[in-house]
Amino acid sequence: MPPAPLLITGGTGYLGAALVRQATAQDTPVAATYHTQAPPPLAGVTWHALDLRDPAAVQQVVAQVRPHAVIHTAFRQYDPDLWAVTATGAGAVAQAAWHCAARLIHLSSDVIFDGEQPIAYTEADPPTPISAYGAAKAAAEQLVQAAHPQAVLVRTSLIYGFDPLDRHTRFILDVADGMQQAALFHDELRCPVFVGDLAAALLELGPMTWHGILNIAGDAVVSRYQFGQLLAAHYGRDPHRITGGYTTDHPVRRPRNCALDLTLARSLLSTPLRGVPAVLRDRG
Repeated sequence: MPPAPLLITGGTGYLGAALVRQATAQDTPVAATYHTQAPPPLAGVTWHALDLRDPAAVQQVVAQVRPHAVIHTAFRQYDPDLWAVTATGAGAVAQAAWHCAARLIHLSSDVIFDGEQPIAYTEADPPTPISAYGAAKAAAEQLVQAAHPQAVLVRTSLIYGFDPLDRHTRFILDVADGMQQAALFHDELRCPVFVGDLAAALLELGPMTWHGILNIAGDAVVSRYQFGQLLAAHYGRDPHRITGGYTTDHPVRRPRNCALDLTLARSLLSTPLRGVPAVLRDRG
């Protein structure tokens, strides 16, 4: 009998695709889901169409795959299906994973916090969302914990990478090139994480039995403005083309300090959780 596969939801998304690449490179059998557009065939990967708004479809796909573990990355952020996919859909995935005794690693976010805490957030800090997306992610955590008590809930930050470019980097380069007009905030603090590091950490978690909430992000706290300047300079743009601003000037309230404490992750994982300066230095 072939080994049970790893199931990756959102396998065509930015993080999901990185997980698919790394897992197949490790000769792990992979099943991955997509929503509407079927990806091209890939050796070692079985693709499944899945609409997370349909709990019965979620149960059916997970029961068909019978994975040993599920890494749930799929979400929506800026559309009417935000709650149905990001919150309720996560609960359906957790129920299905629990029903087939699969390990579950669920991706959450640093924007479940209001950003008013003066120090980095630990795993013990309760969600205090102030945005619709943050509220959906906070609700997802509750639904996942209720349905799958042994799940790992990974709170992470801005995810970026190089090949292909992520949407954050693409936006920053568009600003530097004068194709977009925007001010990046001096007072919004995040811990951006390189997609390859995050994917490696999630795959390292797979065989473990540890469960609970876990912060996984880059180990450097930078403002959105600093993040923009670093990436602009790395890609040969003039960092002075990046304009700074403050969240207090924005019409919609935004979380400010979303720094994450990584003490627990460092004690559990051997995967390096590099900050932006280290990643850019290593890339050369």
